[in-house]
Amino acid sequence: RTFKLNKLDDILKKVMADVKTAATEADADIQIGALPEILCDELQIRQLFQNLISNAIKFRSTDKRPVINVTVEQQNGKVLFKVQDNGIGLDMKYAQQIFQIFNRLHTTDKYQGSGIGLALCKKIIERHNGNIWVESKPQVGTSVYFTLAAVS
Repeated sequence: RTFKLNKLDDILKKVMADVKTAATEADADIQIGALPEILCDELQIRQLFQNLISNAIKFRSTDKRPVINVTVEQQNGKVLFKVQDNGIGLDMKYAQQIFQIFNRLHTTDKYQGSGIGLALCKKIIERHNGNIWVESKPQVGTSVYFTLAAVS
């Protein structure tokens, strides 16, 4: 697959349509900042955002409305993305483990899923020559960061 110049606004519109049912059921407040154009594989970047936003909805706290923020910052020839939620969070000792395939921190009866979402996100970001990492606090929320090359 070849990389093409894509407007992230257009990709995120599709992602929002993909996650609409889950977002509506969870009464999620999803805020998306202004997004740049990037050179990317559209399908993979759509899958990346779909996984990250779906996870933010899935791992929400039971006692508060899920709030998810997608923000972007230009940084030394790269674009730094942040997908932040106010969900259940995780202990940082698991921060590397969550990107390994089939590695789950919860039982399937508590949270549905195969354990491949974040491993797939990592593969997509690596294919785009970027980095992905997480910062999180239990019961406070999680921020997933990733970088992609800026279009010069």
